[in-house]
Amino acid sequence: MVTGGVVGRIREDIAAARLRDPAARGSLEIALLYPGLHAIWAHRVWHALWVRRWRFAARAGSQITRWLTGIEIHPGAQIGRRFFIDHGMGVVIGETAEVGDDVMLYHGVTLGGRQREGGKRHPTLGDGVAVGAGAKVLGPVTLGAHTVVGANAVVTKDAAPDSVLVGVPAKARLRRAGEDTRALLTAPEYSI
Repeated sequence: MVTGGVVGRIREDIAAARLRDPAARGSLEIALLYPGLHAIWAHRVWHALWVRRWRFAARAGSQITRWLTGIEIHPGAQIGRRFFIDHGMGVVIGETAEVGDDVMLYHGVTLGGRQREGGKRHPTLGDGVAVGAGAKVLGPVTLGAHTVVGANAVVTKDAAPDSVLVGVPAKARLRRAGEDTRALLTAPEYSI
């Protein structure tokens, strides 16, 4: 566990990227060239403004970040530690989304809403959740800790911890003992 304020959190994020991305060659490359990290680092600034009610500045900043990275994270979203977005282009995270610690998203993932009414409209992802490329998690659903969402799945219902969600609409099953998250996200039988 890394501690030490902002610098400690940056080091923690880089270590999380090294752990989750087998193509990562070094910390400097990750820090300078990974748009997913740039988006989350910027989000922390915009979120701090959002909670202090500097809403326009926070939204403007988040739009600049979207333009620079291709990743849209609403400044109201609550994001945990060691969050990693691999590749990242096309990721959208809505205002009332809550993302736990050690969560990983691939490109094209949407944590979106399904209703126009106020209140909680976006998903809650527990600790250690992994969401495959192109998957959509829609509405105020809760995905339990260590759940894996397969590529291109469309999730509209809650899932218990350690679930595997695949298909359109996604159907859940419990993860089998010894199943590896990375293998689940890349195995052809778990994509559409």
